[in-house]
Amino acid sequence: VQLVESGGGSVQAGGSLRLSCAATGTISACNDMGWYRQAPGKQRELVATMSYEGRATYRDSVKGRFTISRDNAKNTVHLQMNRLKPEDTAVYYCNADITTFDSDANIYWGQGTQVTVSS
Repeated sequence: VQLVESGGGSVQAGGSLRLSCAATGTISACNDMGWYRQAPGKQRELVATMSYEGRATYRDSVKGRFTISRDNAKNTVHLQMNRLKPEDTAVYYCNADITTFDSDANIYWGQGTQVTVSS
């Protein structure tokens, strides 16, 4: 299983970016999918997750600005980030709880994509 991310970049404060992540491999089920981020010198933190059924969870600091969505048929998850702030600057990692035809559920991580917001 691989998680391939795209969509990071640099924007000014107030701008928008959209992150995408595609899970590939012999997948029988993508359970929870989501995004974490890690800023320099800080611990990795949850940004948003979505269950297979579409139930979303957000960290408080991004509520009302970020929207998570997923396409179960394509095993993809997206993060629309609006009204970005400098404190959103971090490496963003896709995360997924995936069951394959060969194994029980495991947690997988993407390689990370840099998001930089300038003031």
